Amino acid sequence: MILCLVTDRRRLGLAVGARPQDWIEVLQQQVAGAAKAGVDLIQVREHDLDAGRLVDLVRSLIGLTANTKAKVLVNDRVDVALAARASGVHLKEASMPPAEVRRIVPPGFLIGCSVHSVEAAVARKAADFLVAGTVMPTASKSAVEYLGKDGLQRIVQVAAGQPVIGIGGLDIPSIPILAASCAAGMAAVGTLIPAAGGDVSEFVQKRVKDLRFALETASSGT
Repeated sequence: MILCLVTDRRRLGLAVGARPQDWIEVLQQQVAGAAKAGVDLIQVREHDLDAGRLVDLVRSLIGLTANTKAKVLVNDRVDVALAARASGVHLKEASMPPAEVRRIVPPGFLIGCSVHSVEAAVARKAADFLVAGTVMPTASKSAVEYLGKDGLQRIVQVAAGQPVIGIGGLDIPSIPILAASCAAGMAAVGTLIPAAGGDVSEFVQKRVKDLRFALETASSGT
């Protein structure tokens, strides 16, 4: 089962009471802790940073995860991912088609793509994996139509072997939904952010381990 951390330095920094000038450092602590604990993918989603600052951030995260299995992907910015030598890119549903990206990236470059419907999943067969959402209600996605178990399962079925990761409102109690829909794992923002204060690295290491255990238990049916 795949576990993906999606970054949000602003939300993380506000949660732990950090000053804005320290949000990057707090994010680095979160990513390092998650990688150490065994997270598979880290999607760097910091869309407000300009290209130069984003390249610097991505390079720093690649360095922090160098001795782990975690792969760093850049949200939507193929140019930044290539410049920083990231492991791949994660495309928005309305972005450049995965097949076009495939033609300009090196072999082994991972391409993920967000999808919100069966139709979008069918159109993105060239991606290495799909991230389907929003699965469950979230505070930040109150106006969307949620996929739920049935919607996620339909996307998994049309993907026909292409890995589909669920995102949106997912935590340990909702992992049985992923298993029932035969999803390949989960991506998360909020569940990997401390509720208030505390040591960021310590929190995320424990949470990743707990999520990993729950995912593997659910997928094995034990």
